[in-house]
Amino acid sequence: MSNIDLDEFREFMASGKVVEGEMLKIFNILSQEAIKITMEINNKYHTPEEIVDLFSELTGRKVDKTFRLFPPFYTDCGKNITVGKNVFINACCKFQDQGGITIGNGVLIGHNVTLATLNHDERPEHRQNIYPKPIKIGYNVWIGSNATILQGVTIGDGAIIGANAVVTRDVPKNTIVAGIPARVIRKIKE
Repeated sequence: MSNIDLDEFREFMASGKVVEGEMLKIFNILSQEAIKITMEINNKYHTPEEIVDLFSELTGRKVDKTFRLFPPFYTDCGKNITVGKNVFINACCKFQDQGGITIGNGVLIGHNVTLATLNHDERPEHRQNIYPKPIKIGYNVWIGSNATILQGVTIGDGAIIGANAVVTRDVPKNTIVAGIPARVIRKIKE
């Protein structure tokens, strides 16, 4: 992968610096690898064990045997996703993971959820500039169908994200958020 290895790529993306030059070339290489692997996942039946193996190949990290995914699944990188144990991802999810996506143990992700870790410069003359920020999802989080989680958001342990929510800010642990933009609805009784 060019002159930069995967660890260097992940480290650079965690820095939040503007993505340009050599790093854009890495984006293209990783995107092509992700397309190849997701086409395999999405266009043929695979056993749960085969899905675990394919997702491990996609992320470049060993995925626990308790991981479950209902295809289709889409990502434009793959190599900056980390998933814990007992994670379930439902059909039609889209992960823009270059900036980093960390999913804790016991997370449930509903249909058609989008996780977006990149943003562009507001200034028209610099609109092509890309800025990464990670998404971190704590333990035992439930993300409802059609929710969108934007870059830089951390979701606390035990939180619930309502269906169709657009999450633009951090979510405290054990709370329910919903709406556009998402806001706290209430605390979860422990």
